[in-house]
Amino acid sequence: MTSQAERIDSLLSSVPVVPVVVIDDASHAVPLARALIAGGINAIEITLRTAAALDATKAIAQECPEMVVGTGTVLSERDLLSSIDAGAKFAVSPGLTTLLATAAGQHMDECPLLPGVATASEAMRAEEAGFERLKFFPAEPAGGAPYLSGLAGPLQRLKFCPTGGIKPETAPKYKALKNVFTVGGSWLAPKTLMDASDWAGIEALAKEAAAL
Repeated sequence: MTSQAERIDSLLSSVPVVPVVVIDDASHAVPLARALIAGGINAIEITLRTAAALDATKAIAQECPEMVVGTGTVLSERDLLSSIDAGAKFAVSPGLTTLLATAAGQHMDECPLLPGVATASEAMRAEEAGFERLKFFPAEPAGGAPYLSGLAGPLQRLKFCPTGGIKPETAPKYKALKNVFTVGGSWLAPKTLMDASDWAGIEALAKEAAAL
């Protein structure tokens, strides 16, 4: 069976920034995905924080197959299975429980989980459970790029996707770290632009992010 690191790397390692998106209206999903692709970003994390999230995931999976669509705020096996049913190619969680780790291990090939950690101990426990690609969350409040850089020496097998409070001006600091494989950012698809159906504006933000 392919390892979690291999599965995540194949999906996300070439993506400079993964947009972390809250979608209130599922009809926004496909035009959003197309705007991001036009800007050079071909992966998206749709957080399971709204009633529209799974419908949005399904729409992108069906109508924009070139977009690697994943779900975020995955808290349980139920969330993971719902994500798989909707067509998600990966899932992201803010933390890791024993039950979620077990479920993720059973579905690694079809929808690998990127679990969140904020400390060295959490990262070590995640590695013990078979996860070598991790989400560093919440990145800025947890210590930012300097903290994550400090984990590189002792935790040499692990690589991270920092997410949480990162802005365009701080993203390059994370991208420069040897233990970062991509960055998660909510600034690429702000609610104001989505509500206004300003897909050109989102495409422009994606182009800036792709340049990272």
